[in-house]
Amino acid sequence: MRFTLRQLEYFIAAAEAGSITLASDRIRVSQPSISTAISQLEIELNTQLFLRRHAQGLSLTPAGQKLLLQAKAVIEQAQNLYTAASEATDQIRGTLSLGCLLTFAPMLLPEVSQSFKAAYPGVTVRPTVADHRTLLTRLERAELDIALSYDLSVPEGFEFTPLAELPPYVQVAETDPLAERSAISLAELQEHEFILLDLPLSRDYFLALFAAAGVSPNIVAQIQHQEVIRTMVASRYGYTLANVRPKNKAALDGRRLVSLRLSGEHRPMRIGLIRVGQQVSTRMVRAFEEHCSNLISDSYVPGMEAPILNLRRTGQA
Repeated sequence: MRFTLRQLEYFIAAAEAGSITLASDRIRVSQPSISTAISQLEIELNTQLFLRRHAQGLSLTPAGQKLLLQAKAVIEQAQNLYTAASEATDQIRGTLSLGCLLTFAPMLLPEVSQSFKAAYPGVTVRPTVADHRTLLTRLERAELDIALSYDLSVPEGFEFTPLAELPPYVQVAETDPLAERSAISLAELQEHEFILLDLPLSRDYFLALFAAAGVSPNIVAQIQHQEVIRTMVASRYGYTLANVRPKNKAALDGRRLVSLRLSGEHRPMRIGLIRVGQQVSTRMVRAFEEHCSNLISDSYVPGMEAPILNLRRTGQA
């Protein structure tokens, strides 16, 4: 056998990305290195793995599709060797496949992954950023070891460990007259233009807040990307509701935002760890759970304003 695990990893990355350029960005390896690895793998196996189309990128041949399944199995078995070794010794090493919810990943993921790697140098963190439902699916398929997400719609068969509560609040432009307020109710917002974060479960959560208050929001836009919403709010297109509270006080175009406390009692979002229940955790996963429990709380969430500071702030989202 003259092919390497690294060549298989590069092949998997290119197959999943559908492009050598995208694969290079995802795994932070140069495009020539990925191209060379794939070419060497094709020569060694004496078969074409990809159809190379300049405009459409890469698509797997029938042989490539079969090899992809086998390559993933080989890589998983190789990773299990590290897990087995760490279980048999006092060392914690191997690859942690970590999922993170896309709405708070830009704030939470960098510090969580880097601090865990610093505590356990033998560990490699392989992050996946996705919506809640996709994370659950990948956990169920054993493609992820554990995930950071919210406690919204956690099905039977999964375990959720809460870490911090994020209450909802209102966000407006710094130049909006509402910015002078310290707090505001949903009833007072009824006539104002509302920009809804249109992601699965998040959408249902925010609309449920209005329903519980007996208020019908004046929805003028439904957008799936938070940074687009922040920029539109900063430009006074409307207001929005949010839970995550980044320390950055401006939208991407430089306009500043103001956050107002939402009057009344409202269910907070809870950030926590999700994993498949009844599954025996490895020492590495248990170490990660303990690490997150020590790092994240109501008084500190990486990259965010402290959730317990439920006061008027500028620039939270």
